[in-house]
Amino acid sequence: MSNTAIEIPPYARSVVDKLEHYGYEAYVVGGCVRDSLLGLTPKDWDVCTNATPQEVLRVFRNRPVIKTGLKHGTVTVMMNREPVEVTTFRIDGEYSDNRHPDRVIFVSRVEEDLARRDFTINAMAYNPCRGLVDAFSGREDLAAGRIRCVGEPDDRFNEDGLRIMRALRFAARYDFGIESETAFSIRRNRHLLENVSVERIYKELKGMLVGKGALSMLLAFPDVMAIIIPELAPTFGFEQHTPYHRYDVWTHTAHAVHAAPADETLRLTMLLHDVAKPACFSQGEDGTGHFYGHPDKGADMARKILHRLKSDNATLNRVVTLVKEHDNTFPTTRSGMRRYIGRLGEDVVEQLFAVKRADHAAQSDYRQKEKAAVLREAALLIDELMAEEHAFTIKDLHINGRDLADMGIPAGPEVGRILKTLLNEVQEDTLPNTAEALSARVKELAKG
Repeated sequence: MSNTAIEIPPYARSVVDKLEHYGYEAYVVGGCVRDSLLGLTPKDWDVCTNATPQEVLRVFRNRPVIKTGLKHGTVTVMMNREPVEVTTFRIDGEYSDNRHPDRVIFVSRVEEDLARRDFTINAMAYNPCRGLVDAFSGREDLAAGRIRCVGEPDDRFNEDGLRIMRALRFAARYDFGIESETAFSIRRNRHLLENVSVERIYKELKGMLVGKGALSMLLAFPDVMAIIIPELAPTFGFEQHTPYHRYDVWTHTAHAVHAAPADETLRLTMLLHDVAKPACFSQGEDGTGHFYGHPDKGADMARKILHRLKSDNATLNRVVTLVKEHDNTFPTTRSGMRRYIGRLGEDVVEQLFAVKRADHAAQSDYRQKEKAAVLREAALLIDELMAEEHAFTIKDLHINGRDLADMGIPAGPEVGRILKTLLNEVQEDTLPNTAEALSARVKELAKG
């Protein structure tokens, strides 16, 4: 970790200095302090102060301001086109909805404000003259790589159920552990997530999945995951009874997530790629496990899960496609690979390579060399095709509908039929993808 001195960017420093100039106390607070102490560059800079919201508005009367959450004490000041949230020191009243305080009470001391925050690593404030205010040993927890609630964990989670997912996200992001009492409380209070909007949960889930510590969080808190995605529960401890796997379905899933690139779509895919395995399980006479049809069923389940979580359509459709295709073998012929890429798209096929590599990395050592060789040959075949005058779809042909019209082919189904025939013959390597060759073939097809 860096030393206590924190370099505040000029736009945020000017907010602190202006409040101090008028006799108020002001500190940068929360995530920007945490990340600065970790040697990271904060995305946002927040300020807390003993100035009331109306006093903040008066101090910055000549600046653009947004009355972000005035009743909760927050004003956003635009300083050199950068937003700085300025919040009055406060303590929170009751949380009757397990999400937002029913009321807030403004207080005069920064330590009182820090006491209401979620985790110790987020409960630090810094002023360039007064230094670091760390009433709850947040810096010590940063050094130890530990997520710990401020005060009683049950109180913090009952105030805001989303903090359960925030704990997992922070732990995954920084590859930290979760302190034992906080971890016990997460498990004890996991039902509180049922009171939180799915949009907020989904956002935290994605943030957790792309963290470098996602594996340990998935393995440590499957019961939390079952609250968010109940369809995952049957995978916990489900033995696969096949030499291809060394883990049960859930443990394999967690390792596959970890093995995938830190991309939301890819890691959501790995989280859901085997969700249907328990429902599709059968055993042969020799005791070997089989999961016939699990990619198709898994794709249907993934669609329902992501729809329930209110995923954006682009992510939902891509994850569903990748889950559906994840267990299929890549074509080994030039024409087959051309059609495969034409059907799915180049970017989907590229992501499928990442999906398959992650899936293989989470399996046993059985036949790993053969599986790696298959992927290598497929990648080489794609590279060869990409270096040529490839035609994966009709739009890749060096002729189009307008060209056919100029050749006297009337608009209508005949144009589509001819273009499909051309694409098929180019993909079969029986027709070059050149304007001259394609035009000549059009004339032959038109005569026929």
